[in-house]
Amino acid sequence: MKNRVLEFELKEEILNFIDSRKSLQLSSITQDGRPLASYAPFAIGDECLYVLLSEIAIHAVNLQSNPLASVLIIEDEDSAGELFARLRVNYSVDAEHIEWEDDRWQQGIDTLATRHGDRMSSLSELKDFKLFKLSPTGGRYVKGFGRAYALSGGSLVGGQIEHLRDGHKKRELA
Repeated sequence: MKNRVLEFELKEEILNFIDSRKSLQLSSITQDGRPLASYAPFAIGDECLYVLLSEIAIHAVNLQSNPLASVLIIEDEDSAGELFARLRVNYSVDAEHIEWEDDRWQQGIDTLATRHGDRMSSLSELKDFKLFKLSPTGGRYVKGFGRAYALSGGSLVGGQIEHLRDGHKKRELA
């Protein structure tokens, strides 16, 4: 029972942390197989994240040709108590390009507009902006040293949460 309560509390904590951030860091793969890091404002959907990206930006082109990506949502370093152990959650995601004719388009745009205001609605009217649904396939939530959790399953909070206990070990001096 105690583990279930802890898991529920962790899931709430993860969602609250994600909700406290406005942008995410996005790593996509270029057409020649190289990683590219960028960022984007995001909104929280039903077990997914939404981003609206211009096709002028290379990360939109990358996601259209290769839907595998990684997302990092991280605490600001200026407010972090420990630079080496900033609060963060990262996900491996499958990116799905949602066409504007799709019924889900308006849902994603409304979700983004609710979070970021009318600018999202205005941007969505431009032909070069593409809506992507980022669906987690797994991830990791890190609260600090010795407090890292693996998130398994296709969910923002993980179908299961596993405390990663085998971490830092001291070097043995010769």
